[in-house]
Amino acid sequence: MQTRRLTADEVRSHAPRLLELQHEAYAVEARLIGDDRIPPLHETASDLLSAGLEWLVCVDENHQIAGAVGYVIENDVVDLDRLMIDPTHHRKGLGAALVGQVMSLAPQTVVATGRDNAPARALYESLGFVHQSDAEPIPGLWVSRYSRTGA
Repeated sequence: MQTRRLTADEVRSHAPRLLELQHEAYAVEARLIGDDRIPPLHETASDLLSAGLEWLVCVDENHQIAGAVGYVIENDVVDLDRLMIDPTHHRKGLGAALVGQVMSLAPQTVVATGRDNAPARALYESLGFVHQSDAEPIPGLWVSRYSRTGA
């Protein structure tokens, strides 16, 4: 698999696949946490494009996007806004590879995931992220926030 950053033009041209991947990935999380009110699960292509994210993607041997991470960097902090792995590529190390590359872009990285999403929490903890807090952005929908400092 090849990992690469998308240009703004490529993000626009790949928006349908990114949105499809996002919906597939967040449907898995919705099942894990028992709640389908996860905002990215309901986004449109316009919402995805207007989020202002940088994108790093993993492309498979068929030149299809198998995984993607959308992020922003502000004040030397990478905020992992969304990590999306095609369910057919789960447990192959794509998430760790994508997060690892993005972590190298700034001294600190932060991320939030569903509090009951055990696989995502285990991934972040295995990469050195430390649980910071839990929050309820929508009544009954809990997320756990993580932070990692250093290389």
